[in-house]
Amino acid sequence: MLDWRATEHSAALITSAVAGVPADRLNPAQLAQAWPSITDTLHRLHSLPASTCPFSRTLDEMMGLARATVAENRVHAEFLPQHLINTPPTVILDGLERDLPLRREQEAADTVVCHGDFCLPNILINSDTSLVAGIIDLGRLGHADPYADIALLLANARETWPDEDTARQADHDFASQYGITLDPERLDFYLRLDPLTW
Repeated sequence: MLDWRATEHSAALITSAVAGVPADRLNPAQLAQAWPSITDTLHRLHSLPASTCPFSRTLDEMMGLARATVAENRVHAEFLPQHLINTPPTVILDGLERDLPLRREQEAADTVVCHGDFCLPNILINSDTSLVAGIIDLGRLGHADPYADIALLLANARETWPDEDTARQADHDFASQYGITLDPERLDFYLRLDPLTW
């Protein structure tokens, strides 16, 4: 963003283009080259002081969106994990409600500045250096559980990795560089929640 201008009759947001190739257009070898920079970029975003972030996308807010989306029958089935495509959204929501107390505790103990949609199309890569050139689509940015971003990134990258062994190694490399032990149940929770919030 370069500038914001408002008059009595209109408003304009002035932006510039970010050079780079969306990471979902990379082949597996190219994504593997960029993976350390992608991991570092997310870690640096999550290291920003959450208390100074003016935007919020807390679990309670996201659950409110999920409840409304399900109640209004607006769930996009294509956003769901493959194994949940034929599961009624009300059943998915019920499972999230059961898990909510634990996930609230985890969020309270570990709140960061989240991108909100940290998937490969929103990560631009410099094709000469394999480094992240920028991130786009920040409309869902706000303080939240880091797993809201981590789950989307790892799941979305599986669409590029050639097989499950490669995906598991990428998950391991991500966790090692980021400095965490991945919690599969926490990842699963956010992969079930995200599709209900659009």
